[in-house]
Formats: sequence, C-alpha cells, structure tokens
Amino acid sequence: MADLRGGDLSRLRQLNSLTAIRALRRAGPLTLSALAERTGLSRPSMKEVTDELMGLGWVEEVPPSPGTMGRPARRYRFRADSGYLVGVDIGGHNIRAALSDLDGEILAETRQPVLPDAPLEERLAAIERAVEGCLTLSRTSVSDLWTVAVGTIGVIDVEGRVIYSAAVPAWRDLDLAGRLREMFPCPVLVENDSRLAAMAETRRGVAQGARDVVFLHVGLRMGAGLVIDGKVHRGFGAAAGEVAMLPESRWFDAPEHLNTCACVPEGVPPEDAAGHTLAAARNGDPVAIACVERYVDDLAVGTAAMVLILDPQMVVLGGGFSRSSDVLLEPLRRRLEKRCMRMPEVRASTLGDECVVVGAIEYAVAHLDDQLFPADRGPLPVVR
Repeated sequence: MADLRGGDLSRLRQLNSLTAIRALRRAGPLTLSALAERTGLSRPSMKEVTDELMGLGWVEEVPPSPGTMGRPARRYRFRADSGYLVGVDIGGHNIRAALSDLDGEILAETRQPVLPDAPLEERLAAIERAVEGCLTLSRTSVSDLWTVAVGTIGVIDVEGRVIYSAAVPAWRDLDLAGRLREMFPCPVLVENDSRLAAMAETRRGVAQGARDVVFLHVGLRMGAGLVIDGKVHRGFGAAAGEVAMLPESRWFDAPEHLNTCACVPEGVPPEDAAGHTLAAARNGDPVAIACVERYVDDLAVGTAAMVLILDPQMVVLGGGFSRSSDVLLEPLRRRLEKRCMRMPEVRASTLGDECVVVGAIEYAVAHLDDQLFPADRGPLPVVR
C-alpha cells in the first residue's frame, strides 16, 4: 500500500472512494452520516468523496420515498445498473444464461436446449441465443455488458481452453474463451462448472459461511468442486476435483445404475431415465431402491476420499440429481460415517439446477471487484 504520510492526497482520495463504494455495495442506499460512520471518515470528507463519485457516474442520489414529510436526509447508492454481467451454464443438454447488474442481482434468465452430440457451431449458436434472450428480456444491448462468465463441463485450463470433455466430444481441445470473445465485446471468463457451483453454494446457497466445502455435482455425469479456506480451489493446473478421472472411484459410470434400471419404461428419453428411477425409489419400488443403493455406493467412494483428504466442514449434494436429495442423502451419510474419521455435515443444495449460472454471476462480480476496486489500482474511470 502507498505511504500516505508524505501527503499523497490523490492516493488518499482514491482509497476513500473505494471504501465508500464498498460500503454502498454492501448496504446502500445510505445517508451521508451513515456512510461516514461505516467508512470512518468525517461527514465533510464523505461529502467530498460522494460528490466526486457522483461526477464519475459510480454513485447517485436516491429520491425520497413518496409521502415523506419534511426535508429528508439525502441518501446515496452505488449505480449497479451502470453496466451488466452475464453468467452462462453450458451443460450437455441445456444452455442456461442469466443477466445481472454489477452487484449480481439477477434480472433475466433464459434456457436453450441442445443435444450432447450437437456440432460445435450449433452449440456455440445456442450460447449466443441464450444470451440474446437475456438481453431482450432486460431491454439491454450487448454493448452494455461488462463481463461474460461461463461455466462448462470438462477440464478447463487457466486460459479458458477445454482440455478434456467426455460428455461433449466437440468441446475437446477447444479455445472456448477465444471463440466466445468473438461473440461478445467484453472480457470473457471460462471456468469448470462444478467449481462455479461450489462458489454459488458458499455465496448464496446452503454453504454460506462455511470455509471448507466439498461440492458434489451429481447428474447425468459426475463432478466435484472444492472450497478451501473460503476460496474455490483450482489446483496448480486447474484440474482439482476431477475425481471422476480415477477409474477406481467408479464415478464415470455411476449414473448408469440409474439410467439402465429395469424400472424405467420403454420409450423414456435417456436424459429422463435417471429421474424416473429416483422417483420410483421415492415411491418404494424395490428395484429402483436397489439401483439407487448401487449408485450411492459408487458416489461414496470418491466423496470419502475427498473428505479424508480435506476434512471439510460440509459436503453439498448439488446438480440435477439433488432434486432427489430425499432418497440420496441418508444412504450417502451412512456410507461416509463408515469411512470417514470425522463426519462433515451433508446437505442438499438450495440452488438446484441454477447453481452453475448463479456461480458464473458470482465469478463475474468477483472479477469486477478485482479489476475495478482493488486498493492498488489507478483512478476510477468515468461511467455513464
């Protein structure tokens, strides 16, 4: 941090501005007195900072509430609507997109179906349609976007290239970040979907406040995301959590216990077979229950390994199958209790199918904070 003892007033104003913005983003709208109290600045100093931020376009005065009597104190808020963020979840069967303001409040969501074996250009076109749908619903344009954050299945390197993807063959060795930057005139971030889902659960879901979390992304394919000391863990080569790649974990083929269960009637689409098995198990079908038990046997192997290594506070069951947590959680707990030295909490996701797209929005917000509001950056730009 800069040494302010020598009277670097421009640096001091910059730090005061960043402090004010952080306070307004967390708790706005605030009066000058409340803002001064939260930031530790004097009221006159806070007035100068607020006037400067209003001139730059980062802050605006909030009109008094209708019916307010007398002369109300002026209140100020961070202009979260001065730009927009997009989060995208690229799954095997669906593309989900969400648009939010700069604080991460989601304003519009859309979904585009896509086949797992769809050609590359068709899948990329579905992504573009999903984002365009959000823009249309929110009455914004692509030029209003500040960041697009994408979560996708597969092993993703630090540059946003898909190194490996068993579920989507067209994704392999694809510079996904590069292709998406051709679509959108703003920064594009690409991350593994399980890691974004883990981020979402710790920021907005069942794991809020937990510092060490194993997120199980269970659905038509298996994945995991790790949170260590409050931060999503990527690993040295961005391959942390890829337990499914270990054959002994039995994760790669585990969903087949549900997909090929004898209780599934003929004619049920492959993508709906597992859901049918889980529903039948909930209704007491012994054949379905046996298939679920075999599935949880496999799920518990990789989960126990991660619990023994990380000793997490919580294991979160998320992804498409988390809708059936009532038939999966207790069998999983029983198996972990037999294998683990210390039993963590085992909870179901509260975000369900939305966990990846919500995590993508959170990732975009974090990127915005890192780029625009760190203490060591230059002066804030003007926004309109």
